[in-house]
Amino acid sequence: MHPRRRHRENATAMRMVGRQLARFREAASLTQRELAAEFNLGEETVASIEQGRRPLKPDLAQRFDDRLDTKGALSVAVEHMPEVDLIPAWAEEYMDLEREALALSWYENQVLPGLLQTERYARAVFRTDVPALSEDEVDRLIAARLARQEVLRRAQPPTISFVVSEAVLIDRLGGDSVRHEALQHVRMCAEVPGFTIQVMPLGRESHAGLSGPFILLETPDHQHLAYAEGQRGSQLISSPDEVSILGRKYAMLRTQALNAEETRGLLDRLLGDR
Repeated sequence: MHPRRRHRENATAMRMVGRQLARFREAASLTQRELAAEFNLGEETVASIEQGRRPLKPDLAQRFDDRLDTKGALSVAVEHMPEVDLIPAWAEEYMDLEREALALSWYENQVLPGLLQTERYARAVFRTDVPALSEDEVDRLIAARLARQEVLRRAQPPTISFVVSEAVLIDRLGGDSVRHEALQHVRMCAEVPGFTIQVMPLGRESHAGLSGPFILLETPDHQHLAYAEGQRGSQLISSPDEVSILGRKYAMLRTQALNAEETRGLLDRLLGDR
């Protein structure tokens, strides 16, 4: 999956709230790092809010109001923010969160998750897009996708769980050579500490993920969010009720999928190693 940049009519609302927070913080003679430390947040979290790249959640707005003596200004601004800004729909917003996530849980039924793709596999993905992308745009998207994988090489990488449909592993996207290389890469990742890869086998009589792929994410300040993409757009989901529903779906998917050991065995068989 890849982002499609789209215009947001109310994007300025998030920036306005962010600038208000920055002004109140500066009036209190606090740096972003100092404010973040007081609330057990990452400095990047405060910076993202102030730059309008991340929504200010109501509970955090109230806590900032109390600390910065704003007379409730931030809470009121968040309460009356347009819906499009309360639940932003940009893939870029998700990627900001992905870079610093504590945990990721990813269900995919069409292609390998972006964090597991090789360069050649990613090229095959982008080259199948309709309408066709230019080679320059394909190269740019591949570079961005591979750059995202730096999250796996952090000093303290996130805990990551993947559930992937067996159909994805059988598909010949890009040809036999690309598929074999991709399977080898997935098999290698299956041995990495902190990674769990499970395959949802074909032929099941029940399936909790028929509504499509999604990602669950835990932020450094322990917010639980979800992200989903469709044919013509993406959605970052912050509603606790909606995130809970997807969390329950993912828990069920993990019970329906092969366990980690069975998955490694399947990958070995697909690679012809056993």
